[in-house]
Amino acid sequence: MIDLRPNEDQLAFQKAARDFLEKEVVPHRQRWDRDEQVDTDLIPKLAEIGFFGLTMPEEYGGVGGDHVLYAIGMEELGRADSSVRGIVSVSLGLVGKVILAHGSEEQKQEWLPRITSGTSLACFGLTEPDHGSDPAHMRAKAVRDGDDWLISGTKIFITNGTWADVALVIARTNPDEPGARGTSAFLVPTDLDGFTRNTIHGKLGLRGQATAELVLEDVRVPASALVGEEGKGFKYAMETLDKGRIAIAASCTGLTQACLEESVAYAKQRQQFGKPIASYQLVQDMIAEMSVDADAARLLTWRAASLVDAGEPFGTAASKAKLFASEAAVKASNLAVQVFGGYGYVDEYPVQKLVRDARVMTLYEGTSQIQKLLIGRAETGISAF
Repeated sequence: MIDLRPNEDQLAFQKAARDFLEKEVVPHRQRWDRDEQVDTDLIPKLAEIGFFGLTMPEEYGGVGGDHVLYAIGMEELGRADSSVRGIVSVSLGLVGKVILAHGSEEQKQEWLPRITSGTSLACFGLTEPDHGSDPAHMRAKAVRDGDDWLISGTKIFITNGTWADVALVIARTNPDEPGARGTSAFLVPTDLDGFTRNTIHGKLGLRGQATAELVLEDVRVPASALVGEEGKGFKYAMETLDKGRIAIAASCTGLTQACLEESVAYAKQRQQFGKPIASYQLVQDMIAEMSVDADAARLLTWRAASLVDAGEPFGTAASKAKLFASEAAVKASNLAVQVFGGYGYVDEYPVQKLVRDARVMTLYEGTSQIQKLLIGRAETGISAF
């Protein structure tokens, strides 16, 4: 029999994480949402609990653990506040893991201890104004100038963009290679001349998260800023996005779980016609759908994470988990509003925020439609691109 139960270490971290988030995040998430700003003094506290060190070796300040533990951590963050989850999963998951996998020892020593300790945040500069699902045709470019590189271009919808101390920027280094092979990855400190950041306000959801446009105008970096091999930037980005999809799936599982828990609590105390609405069959129907979807999303996510830990191919499993969990989160948040009725439409109650936060999950790190194409290609062996 396959044992699907978390082990003792995973359960202990889950409890510590939930206790911390219930105290430090849940009471403040509505205010952060209204103010469009998570309190940055939360960041070192997240590091102290261990969120920024999940799966990272101890020699770089990490706490170790496997990718199932990482998924459990991302689920707890998603249950508490998806805006906070994004701070961690981008800095650690998208940037830190690229540095760990492909960076030089000098780059690892310089940046990983700072990321795992929360003293520095990182952002992931891939998406451009004209290229989201087609980043292989990006316009950002890096041109050699002696021993240095000059990087120019614009990146958009960059999580942590206005807070980050370093940006992992994917830019074209070979104009004769118009596709993915002409791109490279660079670690670019955000305080360099020519690097400007513009905060994006008025988002539908994830409002507490720092989302920005990055503009680079002949930003000079040394040759040592190149991550891994020249021409492998897009490849590295796709590798980390595969793992990033597991983090999004875990976050969406947590959001679905939050919808379930809030709906159950409200339905048990809300009275209509002399009895709690939880006693009505159609309300129970909605709660049952949320419950099943939360469990299914969790199992798909853990399967993908387990494949990473086993060193087996996991890309298709990650796409399946991300597709199902993100769509389930949208569905669950809509059902939660239905359970709450009119009260679900005002920000005195949490479910309206869950609706807004859920909606973007089907868009970033690969839209639902892109996930379907990837799954279909894996099943048929034929590319639809």
